[in-house]
Amino acid sequence: MKNALLIFLMMVVTFGVRYPVLALVGRYELPAPLVRALRFVPVAVLSALCAPMILLPDGTWDLSLANAHLVASVVSIVVAWKSRHLLLTIVAGLLVFALLRISGLG
Repeated sequence: MKNALLIFLMMVVTFGVRYPVLALVGRYELPAPLVRALRFVPVAVLSALCAPMILLPDGTWDLSLANAHLVASVVSIVVAWKSRHLLLTIVAGLLVFALLRISGLG
């Protein structure tokens, strides 16, 4: 019962914090600079989530070629930049990562 109450209260707090902002944005037009800045939020969040996993795979900095996460990420970035093809980018990154891990190089 305590878990259900805790989940309900977390839902109320989350909803209470987010709903007023969404309700106001629907009624008023945001300034153009703010709209431009908000376009970068998904990229910033994704970078913040991925960077520690790539650069600190074992909890310590690893910027060597032995870091399979880093090498596969660089390959993925290059493939995405050159091809602009999402599926190809994902397959290339996963293939490089798997090959490095299987071969014992990463």
